[in-house]
Amino acid sequence: MFLSGDDPELLVGNFMGDFVKGPLGNAYPPRIRQGLMLHRKIDSFAQKDACFQASRLRLSATYGLYRGVLVDLFYDHFLATEWHLWSDREFPEYLAWARNCIELHRGVMPQKLQGLIPVIFDELLPSYCSIAGIGTALTRMSRRITRPNALSGGEAELIRHYGELKFEFDSFTRNAQQFVAGFISKGGQGSGFPDGHEEG
Repeated sequence: MFLSGDDPELLVGNFMGDFVKGPLGNAYPPRIRQGLMLHRKIDSFAQKDACFQASRLRLSATYGLYRGVLVDLFYDHFLATEWHLWSDREFPEYLAWARNCIELHRGVMPQKLQGLIPVIFDELLPSYCSIAGIGTALTRMSRRITRPNALSGGEAELIRHYGELKFEFDSFTRNAQQFVAGFISKGGQGSGFPDGHEEG
């Protein structure tokens, strides 16, 4: 959401990204569709970004494919704890504004996501400011995944590599902001991808 800037519909589309799969077609208003595309572009960008990949490979190989999930959440922690360095708004004020944007567009969202809005804004996002909150989020996530996984307790990797991960987060976020600015300035056709290309 932070990378969406101040555009409410772009933010809504980006927020929905993990819950909307396949071709987008014309099922959503243009700016929400652009937000969905932005979510996919950011995911693809992270997979190629040297800082994000350094963070992923820094974590224990026992986490396998879940290392990227851990890095996502660890980066959320750094953003929440140092929000004042990245935004002129106070963190609670930003969350209230973002939730209002989302509530105003609740009707276009998948039913499953609609039911998660209170949990996301009342519990999860505020908890990201603490390592314990990250641990709770990982435990919840591990229970939702049907296959065996080691996500619960993964906050130990955050503690173990805190300084290095924080440094990589700072660099990644600056890179991502530049990438998103290019995407938006080109009308939603981000740099590095053919026009109209949509990731997975």
